Amino acid sequence: MNEVIKHKIKHNISRFVTSTKWVIFSIIVGIIVGICATAFFFGLSVVTDFRIKYPWLLFFLPLGGMAIVGLYHLLKDDNDSGTNLVISAIHSGDHLPFKMAPLIFVSTLITHLFGGSAGREGAALQMGGSIGNSIGKFFKFDEKDKHVMIMCGMSAAFSAIFGTPMAAAIFSMEMISIGVMYYMALVPCVISSLVAHGIAASFNVTNDFFVINKIPSFGIVSAVKISILAVLCALVSILFCVCLHTFEGLYKKYITNKYLRAFTGGCIVIALTLLVGDQTYNGTGMGIIEKCIDSSVRPEAFILKIIFTAVTLGAGYKGGEIVPSFCIGAAFGCLFGNMIGFSPTLCTAVGMTSLFCGVTNCPITSLLISFELFGYDGMPYFLLSIAFSYMLSGYFGLYKSQKILYSKYKTNYINKSTH
Repeated sequence: MNEVIKHKIKHNISRFVTSTKWVIFSIIVGIIVGICATAFFFGLSVVTDFRIKYPWLLFFLPLGGMAIVGLYHLLKDDNDSGTNLVISAIHSGDHLPFKMAPLIFVSTLITHLFGGSAGREGAALQMGGSIGNSIGKFFKFDEKDKHVMIMCGMSAAFSAIFGTPMAAAIFSMEMISIGVMYYMALVPCVISSLVAHGIAASFNVTNDFFVINKIPSFGIVSAVKISILAVLCALVSILFCVCLHTFEGLYKKYITNKYLRAFTGGCIVIALTLLVGDQTYNGTGMGIIEKCIDSSVRPEAFILKIIFTAVTLGAGYKGGEIVPSFCIGAAFGCLFGNMIGFSPTLCTAVGMTSLFCGVTNCPITSLLISFELFGYDGMPYFLLSIAFSYMLSGYFGLYKSQKILYSKYKTNYINKSTH
């Protein structure tokens, strides 16, 4: 047997071993993260139901915020940067501690128990990434393989919590570096996502599938209308990102003490809630989406959700920005549809996915989410709107650690962070 044949055999064996390794470990990550994310889902459901039953819990939000700050200080994680740290860990190998998982789990439950306006998927990404990284570290993976484990954990957590395994598998690969996909992680992320989704489904955790009644036929006029909505959603996505970062900066500039910052933010949320007159904009805001599907949401809902979320997260409360972005997009889309008399339900769906694309810079994930949440009948509308939203949202984003590697407007390598 000559050396060439020996080399090919050795190379094929190495590839088989590597592939087998990733199949095994992606299953392990899917199982562990799937169980944790399912527990997180039920925990959020319990505290949300409890808050709705006892609305006076809102008045303890400032104390809850101080408890979150104290918890992070107790575990020596005062400078936690949330999902940005998970992204940085993949970019530059920043340390991603295991304690991030239990911290974000408990602190997000506290935020939702007392009525803070936040999501759940962002917290799940942090939890999944932390667990994936810790598993890789335990088995002494090298840095690059640990990055794949982080992405596996993120996909698994997103899939289990939101019930969209296709989008979850792609999201963690697409969101890290815009313009470049980490295709090496495709098989591990797909397996982790499907396994975690299977575990969540076995506990009856399923995604919310929304039915769009009477989708208008796709033509020039309808295409123009939906394109206008996409352009406006891109602008609203910029507004949301700017508000989030601005409120965070203002809190840090004028209130240097983290305990006082959280207390003040909680008091502002209480005042805003009393002014509104109900707790529609507290918590994740999934109720807003349901009202949008029925075309019964208030016109100012998208602005109010932006303010509530920016005030909450900027003050140091924990949670996510993704579900709030869905709520904002849904409310704005519904308003647009009602104003021009064009299928408010379809505009709600388009608004959700377009705004999600604008704030995350992830068009492929956005398209997959639209299919998993709304079906394929509205495909041309989703495809067109997401494309416009991606292009026109500029270099803004939820996560400052996210890198835009290639320009959205030219085939140029730019390697810049989002605003």
